This record gives sequence, C-alpha cells and structure tokens, in this order.
Amino acid sequence: MRRKPVELLVAEGGQGEGGTLRRSLSMWQLTMISIGATLGTGIFVVLGEATPLAGPAVAISFVIAGLTALFSALSYAELAGSIPVSGSSYSYSYATMGELVAWICGWCLILEYGVSVAAVAVGWGEYLNELLDGTLGITIPESVSAPLGEGGFINLPALVVILLAMVFLMRGAKESARVNTIMVVVKIVTLVIFCAIGFMGIKAGNYTPLAPLGVTGISAAAATLFFSYIGFDAASTAGEEATNPKRDLPRAIMLSLLVVTVLYCLVAVVAVGAMPWQDFEGTEAALAQIMKDVTGHSFWSVVLAAGAVVAIASVVFAVLYGQTRILFAMARDGLVPKVFAKVDARTGTPRANTLIVSLFCGVLAATIPLGELANATSIGTLFAFALVNVAVVILRYTRPDMPRTFRVALFPGTPILGLLFCLYMMFSLPGVTWAVFGGWMIVGLVFYFVYGMRRSRLATAEK
Repeated sequence: MRRKPVELLVAEGGQGEGGTLRRSLSMWQLTMISIGATLGTGIFVVLGEATPLAGPAVAISFVIAGLTALFSALSYAELAGSIPVSGSSYSYSYATMGELVAWICGWCLILEYGVSVAAVAVGWGEYLNELLDGTLGITIPESVSAPLGEGGFINLPALVVILLAMVFLMRGAKESARVNTIMVVVKIVTLVIFCAIGFMGIKAGNYTPLAPLGVTGISAAAATLFFSYIGFDAASTAGEEATNPKRDLPRAIMLSLLVVTVLYCLVAVVAVGAMPWQDFEGTEAALAQIMKDVTGHSFWSVVLAAGAVVAIASVVFAVLYGQTRILFAMARDGLVPKVFAKVDARTGTPRANTLIVSLFCGVLAATIPLGELANATSIGTLFAFALVNVAVVILRYTRPDMPRTFRVALFPGTPILGLLFCLYMMFSLPGVTWAVFGGWMIVGLVFYFVYGMRRSRLATAEK
C-alpha cells in the first residue's frame, strides 16, 4: 500500500539509467501522437467486426464508446496536468492508491499498449494486400499473411510494420514525432476523401432496420469499438518529453479525442449507408471495398488502401511509443527489470526497451488472430481507465491545494460516470475475454510478489 509522493514522481521526470529523456515535444506534436495512436484501427479494421453486431446503429456504438472515453479523458487531462510523467495511469495510481494497485494498472497498460500494437499490425496486412492488388496485381500469399487458425502460418506483414516502427522510434522522440505528424495528416485526408466519395453511394434502405440485434448488439459493438479509442491517453505517456507538459498535455488529450470522435462517426454513417451491414461480416478492409463499389473502378479504393497503410502504421508507431515509456517508468521504480529504464546517451531514447517491446509485439502480431487481441486489449484499457477515474477523486480529496492546470467539470459526478461507463463496457465483453483477462492478472500478480515487491525502489528505501 506504499504510495509514491507526487513531488517525487515529478522530480524524477526524464531520469533513466545512464541518461535522460529529452524535452522536445510541443502541444501540436503531442496532439498528433494522441491522434496517431487512436485514429485508424477502429475505422479501418475493427469496423468490419462491430457492424455485424450493431447493424446500421454502429454509429451509435461509436458515440457510446466515445462518451466512455470522454469521461475518462477528462480525468486523464486533470492528472496529466498535475503529474506530467511518462507512467500515465500507472503513475497516477502509484500516487493515490499504492504500489499494488499501481502494478495492476501498469500490467493492464502492458496489455493495452503492447497487445494493441499487435492487433493493429494484423489489420495493416489486409490493406497492404488491397494496395498491392490494385497497383501491381499481386497479393501476399495467405500462408505468410495470416496467423495459425486463419489459414496461414505467420502474419509476416504485421511483423514487418512493427519492426519499421521500431527503427524510427530508436532515432529520437523529436524525429519520431515529425514522422508521426506526416502520417496523421495523410490519414485524416484519406478519411475525408472517403466521406466525400462514399456519400454519393448512400442508399436510405441500408439504414433499416436501424438496430437489427437490439440494444444488446449496440452495447456489444460499443465494447468492441472501444478498442478504437484507446490511444488518446498516449499523450500522457510523453509527459517527460514535452516542453511544457502541465499546459500542453490536457489540451492535447481533449483535442485529439474530439477530432477522432467526429471522424469516426462521420465515416461510420457513410459506410453503413453505402454498403449493407450484413456485407461487413468477415472483411477487415471494408472501406476500400466501399470505394470500389461506389465508383465502379479500383483507383479510389487504391488511394484509400494507401491511406490506410499509412494510417494503421502510424497507430503502430504511436502506441509502441507509449508502451516503451510506461515500461520506462515502471523500471525506474524497480517493478520491472532495469534494462527498460536504460536511456541511450546519444539519442535520448530507451533503445533496449524499444527493441525488446517491438520483438515481443511482433511475435504476437505474427501468430494471434485480430479478434482475440482486440477484445483482450479493450478489457485491459477499460480497467486502467476505471482506475484513473478513481485516482482523480482520491487526489482531489487528499491533495485539494495541489496546482492543477485543468480541472474536471461537475466533480465528482464526471469521474464517477466515467467509472460506471467503464464497468458497463467491461461487462458487455464476452466471457472468454474475461477468462483471458483473469489469467493475465494472475500472471501479473505472481510476477509482482515474486519480483517487483522486493525490488521496488520504495521498498529498498525503507530498509
């Protein structure tokens, strides 16, 4: 139950083994990291899994998932402005609820970030095949573009995109942020083009019946689509590399969530209007198919596929960044091996950390089907978000006079609603997802009691 003081968390900002992280990221770059980690997967990939559950009401599912994210985003914004460190909700939990809860939160974040990188990379190969087919008339053989259980042996494209992201991340935070910004602009333009062309193919009959599977279907789709909102909190993982974190982190979090939600809902409305909801079943490149059907030729579908390749790559890039920074904070606290906190003096980045995480995520992406990855990520994320809503309430009451650059409105109602929304979404997920989550938690607790509890810096300081 030992807690890490807020002042100590902030004072240690940027300090690693053998070097320090460099403060070089502006609010614009932080916003682009957040959008980069969020915008893409849900609309380019997971839409194909959610639409058969909700039918044309999938846009409502996006709104529900967005509201859940919004309540948690407000709590994130307050804590990010008060405790601007790389650990995100892990560090917030450490300061408010103690080391064990912080470890559980950090373990969930490993599930959120690390596994979502793999899930996103799986969908990247689908659009890469669309692009290759439309331009060169070739596709990657299924044996090396699908994991076991889905007709192949290994998903090689998914592994490749993670390794490419790893190479860029090792160059430095500022250089990586520039690459990410370019990719984010490309994918926003791509989605705007889709909306403009897809609008011409809308048929009113495709919107009826609005919710063929009822409220249950809408809720199930929303729980699946929540996966597409994870990433807005990526800006909070850059707290030790931002030039003015207390001011810029809350702004970046809220602005990115607004942009992403508007785009998701617009694209969803156009997509289900242009293609019958039943046809989304089994497709992970639905938007490219819609472009081809509406225009009657493949040019615009190739353009969309190219944009999707860039878009999904940027999600891999930004989420992989967030995962390495969370492990950096946990290693600095002694809860995971110190190699994750080692900073390269030349680039100012945790290079060994990036290499290990990238290889781990690459193996997952190459061997595990998308659906299981997406659901496992959603439940880990929802649990971490629930803890953030609790943390903001605790910190308000225990440290009421602490400087805050952003305050949650309608306190304590907003964080309580955020907590309830998270719990509601968690219980909308299938039983097998809960079983996977329970197994993940057991493994994490064993690791903590065997390794982290005794090696924690707070524990060694007490001796």
